[in-house]
Amino acid sequence: MKVIRADVLGFCGGVRRAVKAAEEALEQNTDGRVYTLGPLIHNPVALNELARRGLRILVPSAFDSLKGQDTVLIRAHGVQPSIEAELRSKCKSVINATCPLVTQSQKRAAAFAEKGYTIVFAGDKNHGEVVGIQGYAEEAAKAAGKTGEFLLIRTADEARALFAEAKPVCADGSERKFVLLSQTTFSIKEWESICSVMQEKIPGIEIFSTICPATHERQDALVRLCAQVDGVIVIGGKNSSNTNRLFTRAQKLCSSAALIETADEIPPEFYQLETVGITAGASTPDSVIDAVEKRLLSQGK
Repeated sequence: MKVIRADVLGFCGGVRRAVKAAEEALEQNTDGRVYTLGPLIHNPVALNELARRGLRILVPSAFDSLKGQDTVLIRAHGVQPSIEAELRSKCKSVINATCPLVTQSQKRAAAFAEKGYTIVFAGDKNHGEVVGIQGYAEEAAKAAGKTGEFLLIRTADEARALFAEAKPVCADGSERKFVLLSQTTFSIKEWESICSVMQEKIPGIEIFSTICPATHERQDALVRLCAQVDGVIVIGGKNSSNTNRLFTRAQKLCSSAALIETADEIPPEFYQLETVGITAGASTPDSVIDAVEKRLLSQGK
């Protein structure tokens, strides 16, 4: 068997930065506990290893249990500014491990909200990144005394329905200004469709592509990979949006495609293939990728 890796796969820069911050916090804080606000990243293997070393997951309902000597990490997806402020009032150290690209999106959304823009946001409802960015926009609008809205959509059809009768003015009679932003891991294809609809419905809308380059790079690398293999394995957390989008694309590009979290989940039929490609989501550790490749080579025909 021959195994070919995608030329771009695994940890993105933002995830690697967050994991490193967690590892350093575990080493340095010997007086209290180390928490991450929600799962640090969307990969169970990486989370289990960090938990083994002492990293605990904190939920908002347990904020009152924090001690002064504890440390809390804000995960790569970011969080609302009000939540960060509350954490800083309760414990020794808050480490902001938000991905720099997400931080940039938070600042951009806040800046437009402060100016009274209606923000149309392409993203997944309840995703941590989206909730955090919306929080920044709403708090900035409130502080500036503006009434701009934050409208969340996921598809071009939703955009078309939402703006079937777009209101050209705000409640105070001023001209309504619109900007279109997106989740950093949003589907590139869907984003392009949404942009087309929004330009048709709202001429003059300002558009900023805030999709992470890592998303483009992994999708493009997958296309190149699928042209060389008999089957492709996508490795990553099954609750990871970027991993699932890779898998969806792989199913369309390759006759045999599988989504797994560990080497133990490799489907038996893949051991019968001559050439297998592997790719991995942005939250997948190098060690898991290595283990999958090793298993394929040791048990493949």
